[in-house]
Amino acid sequence: MGGFLACPFLRFPRRVKIGDAAAFAGTTPRAIRHYHAIGLLAEPERGSDNRRRYGYDDMIRLLWIRKMADAGISLDDIRAGFEGATGIEQSLARLEETLASKAAAIAAQQAAVHRLREAGSPLGLLSPLVSGRLHDLPPGSLRQADLDTLLVTERVFGPQGAAAQANRFIVLATHPELRAEEDRLAEAEEALDDTMSPDDPGIDDLAARRCAHETALGAAIDRSGLDEALDDLLDQDDEHAGEEEGEARTSVVEAIGKMPYDFSPARVRYEKRVIELLHPADQDGDTPRTC
Repeated sequence: MGGFLACPFLRFPRRVKIGDAAAFAGTTPRAIRHYHAIGLLAEPERGSDNRRRYGYDDMIRLLWIRKMADAGISLDDIRAGFEGATGIEQSLARLEETLASKAAAIAAQQAAVHRLREAGSPLGLLSPLVSGRLHDLPPGSLRQADLDTLLVTERVFGPQGAAAQANRFIVLATHPELRAEEDRLAEAEEALDDTMSPDDPGIDDLAARRCAHETALGAAIDRSGLDEALDDLLDQDDEHAGEEEGEARTSVVEAIGKMPYDFSPARVRYEKRVIELLHPADQDGDTPRTC
């Protein structure tokens, strides 16, 4: 033992009670009793008062148990290590993998918090591929509804799908006339509720307006060169594919089927009509036309 123990003015107990042992080792009497129950720590002899008394060797063992437990090693593996079992190396390897996974998850959380603080809006919670494309837009140009749409798209189609959809919101944020028409269409679409008949002729008129608007948006995207910028970004993203473990997603069909939309029959017919107008085909079924 170290020289500091040689001080003549100190008197050291040869054995201590369980409470003192627990306090010194940084644990609890309940934990020590559990160590006894599973055979990790031999139960010491009891004194005349029928209470356990812990000696030097007991305390050393207890300290090592606490050190290993604090490192994340399970009690079963600690016992195996004390017993010299050969499987402890495999247990430690598994623990190391688990800790590495936890460290990666913490790093991802820290990055998300940083992006959230930097963006100052829920945009920072979307993937870097998406938030990076929209980061430089004027403040307030992104609506909460825009972010909601990107959130759903990212969940269904992944970050690349949402990054492609970001083109739409970049154009809306930088073309006031298109944003104004988008708002007018959104207001009209909200009126397609259960009070409207699915056969109302106004549905076809509104679908034609939506189709014309989407065509104008597509033309603005083409003129802006956003698609080329996206292609470059996706190429860079592909180079790093697999470096980060993405969250598990259901298939596109399953995801769409599980996302509820409160669409009235009139709204359902309208959505179908918009798709028909946006993706028409000739008699051979493969030549698209514009609105």
